[in-house]
Amino acid sequence: MTQTAIQTRPLSTPAALGWSRLPAHYAIPSTPPTLTEAREYCARLARTHYENFSVASWFLPRRLRQHFFNVYAYCRISDDLGDEVGDTAASLELLDQWQHELDACYQGAPKHPVFVALAETVRQFDIPQHEFSDLLRAFRQDQTVTRFETFNDVLAYCRYSANPVGHLVLYLCGYRDPERQQLSDFTCTALQLANFWQDVSADYAKGRIYVPLEDLRRFNVSEDDIAHNQNTPAFCTMMKFEVERARDWFRQGLPLIGKVDRELAIDLDLFSRGGQEILHAIEKQNYAVLGNRPAISKPRKLALVARAAMGKLSGSGLGGKP
Repeated sequence: MTQTAIQTRPLSTPAALGWSRLPAHYAIPSTPPTLTEAREYCARLARTHYENFSVASWFLPRRLRQHFFNVYAYCRISDDLGDEVGDTAASLELLDQWQHELDACYQGAPKHPVFVALAETVRQFDIPQHEFSDLLRAFRQDQTVTRFETFNDVLAYCRYSANPVGHLVLYLCGYRDPERQQLSDFTCTALQLANFWQDVSADYAKGRIYVPLEDLRRFNVSEDDIAHNQNTPAFCTMMKFEVERARDWFRQGLPLIGKVDRELAIDLDLFSRGGQEILHAIEKQNYAVLGNRPAISKPRKLALVARAAMGKLSGSGLGGKP
């Protein structure tokens, strides 16, 4: 798809401002690409934009790989529309335009390459539209809600920001029952919590705090501590509590690994262990995450991938301790 196909928008509108701050190829073209072009677009975005997805894709069945690319491309751009624009009004307008394209996808007339490719996935796997639109609901909420009073409020946010992704994976792999979706929700929420605890400083720089305010008060931690990267004993005690809470959610989701086929189980095991490794990295630096983002070391990443590869070859060793 050539650059001449991209719509030009006067820079006087918030949406035009938003598109100008994102990669040019994100924009909605005036005419749709071919299905082949759309598939290539999604595959290219998935392979180049996020290294963890590229690693995970090694273990995907070939018959599902393009569909995972399509879903990933949708999630990636949706997230960027909400998180990378830096202007609330612009993000909200872009998310509305993206919602209109999603509607068009389900009505049979999309223009953006992501939705041209995704339409094929939706038809083949009979995926309900709300699984995609729920994500947009979370990204809209991010524009106006920057604090969460209780842990239940955080969980309600994860219901839309994280859990739909797990449902989409299950649909692609042929599972649509409530039991597996519930177990997936535990794991996806746990992954979201691990990312929140890893990124307290980065999120604060965007104006957001995902640690429940009730916990800040309970442990006598102030927003000033977060703003000034003060890893006080009280803050570290609070983070230890949050890490254990996330570990409990990972534990509740683990039974899903034994309720799916081996190919999906390998991916679930890899991502669950990766999330738990983030929590281990937080613990390793004594929960002092402010101004010092915990990360999984390259050797540990390689060990996780090697273990997953061995699981694929042998069909054994899934589940259990990380």
